[in-house]
Parts: sequence; C-alpha cells; structure tokens
Amino acid sequence: MKTTMKTLLLLVVISSTTAFTSLITDKKEIKESSIEWTGKKVLGAHHGTINLANGHLEMNGSDLVGGMFVADMTSITVSDLKAGEGKEDLEGHLKSDDFFGVATHPTATVEITSAEKSELGYAVKANITIKDITEAIEFDLIMEESSATTFLKIDRTKFGVRYGSGSFFDNLGDKTISDIFELKINLKF
Repeated sequence: MKTTMKTLLLLVVISSTTAFTSLITDKKEIKESSIEWTGKKVLGAHHGTINLANGHLEMNGSDLVGGMFVADMTSITVSDLKAGEGKEDLEGHLKSDDFFGVATHPTATVEITSAEKSELGYAVKANITIKDITEAIEFDLIMEESSATTFLKIDRTKFGVRYGSGSFFDNLGDKTISDIFELKINLKF
C-alpha cells in the first residue's frame, strides 16, 4: 500500500511539473506600434498619439496567454490642432498634474492576466496602471500572424484624472469633458 501511495504521489508531481512546463511561453516583442487616443467634450473632441515604450505578447504555441505593454506618457501629442493654434497648450495641459502628471508618472502599463479565444480573436482580461493606480479592464484583441489590434475605453476618473469631469464638478456647461477616453492600439511583432 505504501508503495502504491508513493507511486501515485510521484505521478502527481511529475504530471504537475509537466503541465507547468507546457505553460512556458514564448515572447513576441513588439517591433512597431501606434496608439491613437480620442478625448471627447460637449462641443467636440481632440485626438492624438502616445508612443509605446516597449511591450511583448506571451504565447503558448499559437495561443495568447499573457503580455505587457508600457506607454510613454511623456510622448502624448495632439493631432487635431496645429502648432501655434492651441496644440502646445493642450499637450502641456494633458501632461500636467490636472491630467496625467507625466513628470511624476512618465509611463502607463497594461498587463494581460488572462486571454481566452473568442469570435473576434481573444477576450482579454488585464490590469491597467495610470498614475500608479491599477484597475482591471477587459477588451477584445484581434490577432493576426504578425499583428494585433484593440480598442479600449478607459474611465479616466478611476485614475484620479478628474479635470473638467461633470461627475465631480457642477456648472461646467460646455466645458465638460467626457470621463471616458478611447485608445485605438495597433501592434506589430
């Protein structure tokens, strides 16, 4: 009986080790990317770009199992305004403590915690960190052989970005800025 128990225990340990070993992932480093943002207000919207500092996807064979992306928040640019016509002012304001406080918080991260195959590609669960505040998010990631795309909607107020928010300030009128900003992300690996 003791020999049988030892054999069963050994088999459990071996199969657990084998199962764990099969989850070892390959990293697909992001070689090129584009992150486009859109922020809306009562009387319109602004849009621009943010650079990806670095990132990778973790794969188990052809299956997505994880990944991490670091956005360079100091690179925020505004695309819909021209130089000398408010572009520099808005970029400075977005980088200020009223918004993303990039002097203190130069990066934002997204870390994939799980991914399940879906009709659109993958249903992803992740943690996003902005201004040292981490929140769980979910999004669809469409993957091709050497690229991936997604569209995120982020509630900025969850990260302490409350400037112009009608959820926190009264009587803003047409100066109200939507709490939600959108990110369109394209990754090539």
